[in-house]
Order: sequence, then structure tokens, then C-alpha cells
Amino acid sequence: MTDLLVLREHLKRFYSRYEAFITPVCKFLLAAAALLLINGEIGYMGRLKNGVVVLVLSLVCSFLPMNFIVFVAAAVTLGHLYELSAECALVALAVFLLLFVLYIRFSPRDTLAILLTPICFILKIPYVMPIVVGLVGTPVSAVSVASGVIVYYTVGYMANSASMLSTFEEDGSLEKFKYVIDGLMKNKEMFIAIVGFVLTLLVVYFIRRLSIDYAWTIAMITGALLNILILLFGDLMYNTEMPILEVILGSIAAVAIAKVLEFFVFNVDYSRTELVQFEDDEYYYYVKAVPKNTVATPQKRVKTIRVPDKAVKKH
Repeated sequence: MTDLLVLREHLKRFYSRYEAFITPVCKFLLAAAALLLINGEIGYMGRLKNGVVVLVLSLVCSFLPMNFIVFVAAAVTLGHLYELSAECALVALAVFLLLFVLYIRFSPRDTLAILLTPICFILKIPYVMPIVVGLVGTPVSAVSVASGVIVYYTVGYMANSASMLSTFEEDGSLEKFKYVIDGLMKNKEMFIAIVGFVLTLLVVYFIRRLSIDYAWTIAMITGALLNILILLFGDLMYNTEMPILEVILGSIAAVAIAKVLEFFVFNVDYSRTELVQFEDDEYYYYVKAVPKNTVATPQKRVKTIRVPDKAVKKH
């Protein structure tokens, strides 16, 4: 355990020293990962799949605010959908604009949540998002997580409907609009996921705020179990054919990832908890103090050995 704490301190010190370089690199990797996954899932426009285009866009994102990555990812997605169908692109644009208004209004700082939620869905670990965001975010962060869920299911539905859309006549725009909108509004799996993720995030947030020992661990496990129950209950009610084993394994992986996050963000020693009471002229204060697990990093010592000058013999 001590070695892990020392490693954590070294990593924190390394990041603080080279933050000006690490942050752009992280933005570049996040933008590149988002664009590559979008191209892999709905790569209808060949020009946007070009490696040079992905590289240039990722480099531009690395020097601009995080919110710009959201705009670039949305623009690339709309470009691919336009190549599939202009009607799909218009519907997606309307959805993106609505989500953008909600995002800017309620949670403009939760860029990572709205970006990582669709990415985690593609990587088959979506259940980590409500737990992790509930641990480090706020209740309004649910807007960003729900937006990410809507983006994933919207784009996925349109990609899966490509063969069906191709059967419509060229002048059948109204039929295409109706088909796409009806499909999105009747997507029960999407609405179940939104309800499950939002409720899980809120429960995790409120439990980890409680003044109880191991609040974060209790919040993780409770959130994972609640998410599983909501998804299974929704599957039984609406017969969405949700993969049960994938939900369970994904929730276990989510708790494991959340425990790693806890080590870096909220690592405390409950065995040394102290209850402190003091007062001033107006109030009595009852404080529960839980010390953090910290360790002093070993300092390198350079020992200089001086060799005495040899006496010079005079002849």
C-alpha cells in the first residue's frame, strides 16, 4: 500500500510540473479517440475518415477549450449522417441543438461526461459513467450523462437503419423523417438507460456525501446494484432483450474502475477518524475529521565524496 501511495504522489508531482504539456496531449488523445470511434461506427463520408483529417482536427482540439471537442465530434457525426441521409442529419442536428442548450444551461463544465458516455457505450463499459460522475460530479451532471446516452442511441439507431432508409424513394423525405423520429421516440432501451443512469448518478452522489465510514465504497456498490435492477426491470417490462450477463459484468467493471478513481481522489484512513467538538459565541460545532492517506515521497540524496589532493613532491 505504501508503494502505491508513493507512486500516487510521484504522479501528482509529475502532473503539476508538466501540466502545460500533459493537458494538450490528453485533449489530443481524447479528440482522436472520439473521432476514430465515430468513423468506425458510422464512417459513411470517406473524406472525414482520412487519417490526416483526424490528425489535424485532433491537433486543433488539443489547443482549444474542452467544449470545442464536443463541437468537432458533433460536426463529424453530422457529416457522416448527411452522407447517409439528409433527413437523418437534420433530425440529428435538431437533437444536438436541444442537448446543446440543456448542456450549456445546466452543466457546461461536464464536457468529459458528455464525451465519454458514448465512448464507454462503444467500449462496452457504459455503466461506469453514472457511478464515476456521481462520485466526482454534481446532480446537474445527470444532464450531461443523459445527453451522452441520447447521442449514442440516436446515432446507433440511424446507422442500423441505413439499409431500411435506402429503400425509400428519393422524394420520400416525409416518410424518412417519420420513420427516423418514430424509431427514436419508440426506442424503449434508450429511455430505460436514461432513467437508470440518472437515478444511479443521483443515488451515488447523495450516498457519497453522507458522513459515514466508507461512503464512497457504499455508494459505488449501491449504484451498481440499483443500475442493474432498473435495467433488468425495464427489460422485463418492455422486453428490450438487454444482455443480462453484459450488464452484470459491466457493472462489476464499473465498480473496479471507480475504486481506482477513489484511490487517486478520495483515499482516506477511517481507522484514525476523530470526532471534534468546539464552540464560538454563537454556535457549537461537531466535526468528524477523517485523515487522508498520505506518505512522504523519498528524496534523492546525492553524497559528494571529496578526494584530498595528493601532495606534490618537490625535487
